[in-house]
Amino acid sequence: MDLVEQYFVAQDGFGAVVAEVPARRWDAPSPCAAWTVRDIVGHVLWGRHRLAAWVTGADYPETAGEPGAPNPGVLCAGDPAWEWRVAFEATAPALTRAGLARVTSVADAGGVPLTTLLPAFISDALVHTWDIAQAVGLTVTLDPAVVKATDEWVRSIPLRRPEFFGPERTPPAGADETTRLLAFLGRAA
Repeated sequence: MDLVEQYFVAQDGFGAVVAEVPARRWDAPSPCAAWTVRDIVGHVLWGRHRLAAWVTGADYPETAGEPGAPNPGVLCAGDPAWEWRVAFEATAPALTRAGLARVTSVADAGGVPLTTLLPAFISDALVHTWDIAQAVGLTVTLDPAVVKATDEWVRSIPLRRPEFFGPERTPPAGADETTRLLAFLGRAA
């Protein structure tokens, strides 16, 4: 499975979990310190718009959803499931295989192929799918191929910062790949 397909799988999985969140649980605490379920949706929604802006060359000055932002939930203040569907549909025309193959200009990095940035968006949607499921009591099985690729990627880059992930945890003996990935990213799976 290539990066573009992994991105689509992770986004679809995220959307499926968001669609199952009970209305009374949007403001529930999540495994992400200081973020509610609503905040996670706002953050991933922000990332989708950010990526679509890079694809189209549009300006996207919104900062409320950035990693570590104090209240990304403002981006989906009404019904987060509906806001996610609207954002998904609005950005879908840009977030195609052809669009994601573009080279874009990223601050301080110059021109880069968007596919080099996709692992960050894949890991974000994948791990936050689990975060939301945990927060609201849903059972979710993350795609094993996407988990494997994400695990390899996150271990290869220096992302260990408080606004990105919690301190690494030790997974239980015999843990599966999903549990090992989540423990590496500071989750108690």
